[in-house]
Amino acid sequence: MLTSLVITVIGPDRPGIVSAVSDKAVEFGANWTDSLMANFAGQFAGIVQLQVATQHCDALMTALQSLESPGMRIAVAKGGEAGSENVSAVRHLMLDLVGNDRPGIIHSISSQLARRGISIEKLQTEVVSGAWSGEQMFQMNARLLVPSTLDTDELRAGLESLANELMVDITIDNGRGG
Repeated sequence: MLTSLVITVIGPDRPGIVSAVSDKAVEFGANWTDSLMANFAGQFAGIVQLQVATQHCDALMTALQSLESPGMRIAVAKGGEAGSENVSAVRHLMLDLVGNDRPGIIHSISSQLARRGISIEKLQTEVVSGAWSGEQMFQMNARLLVPSTLDTDELRAGLESLANELMVDITIDNGRGG
């Protein structure tokens, strides 16, 4: 049986952080299944999901936590058993947003989603310079876990109303890509 571990790492960026985590994963026979990593303002921030045999889980958690150093924080949490998610109760939708940057966009969107019982599985945002205007443009891409009982047209209408209020463009699709 496999157990998922979710590791978060944050600290001053330097070479070898990913290598150190992957060394521990290999040492305990864990599989690196998912990750998001970036450098923000000189700080490394990473989230990694590993799957490891349940009997090695606690030892791997201890080994990963031993990588902490002054300024480098590592947190490790057990997820569920691999494959135990109830996939029939939810479906995936992709939400893309673009508009002039301003405070409160994420708050407005995330509040609207939470009220409908929607979880954000993955979220990526960035502020870029507009191609023609040079103005700061906010871009968001999110993978959503939507209850199967929620009507997609109702969700779309609610988000389009919010998009008009925020003066942004929102696109929703089934998450399968083209």
